[in-house]
Amino acid sequence: MRITVTVDGTPCTDDVEPRTLLVHHLRERVGKVGTVVGCDTSNCGSCTVHLDGRSVKSCSVLAVQADGCEVTTIEGLARDGELHPVQKAFHENHALQCGFCTPGMIMQSIDLLADNPDPDEKAVREGLEGNLCRCTGYQNIVRAVRDAAHEMRPGAGPEAERLASDTASRVGAGGE
Repeated sequence: MRITVTVDGTPCTDDVEPRTLLVHHLRERVGKVGTVVGCDTSNCGSCTVHLDGRSVKSCSVLAVQADGCEVTTIEGLARDGELHPVQKAFHENHALQCGFCTPGMIMQSIDLLADNPDPDEKAVREGLEGNLCRCTGYQNIVRAVRDAAHEMRPGAGPEAERLASDTASRVGAGGE
């Protein structure tokens, strides 16, 4: 089946088998290897991407279901060489150990912050349920998400405001 998916702003048209998972299409056909294959059962969240502005586990979506949609991967977050505030906060807070879960955690965190721009620790932990980390104990991940929330607040600076606005417009494009 022929599909067209816009991935990180670039339209990609390809023939896919109807049973191809979006995660495999992104990695093998589009070259977006930052989207990690963790479990293929939607338990770990490592493969989380944004589909029309909302986070989804790409191992639970068929590539044909994404036809006509916009997909944002971890590689599509940085703008003009600048990390997204969530990426930057993960780096600055050492919110990773092996890094395997990090792309999915970051993508889910952005979605969480679009829905709740000022989450407390409990809200962060609940918002990241379904994204598993086997290394860190989550303390630094929670700290990173809260720091990113602070950085993305209006008045935190022009670059942070632009990135927060970009995030909100991507989520808004998802049909909310």
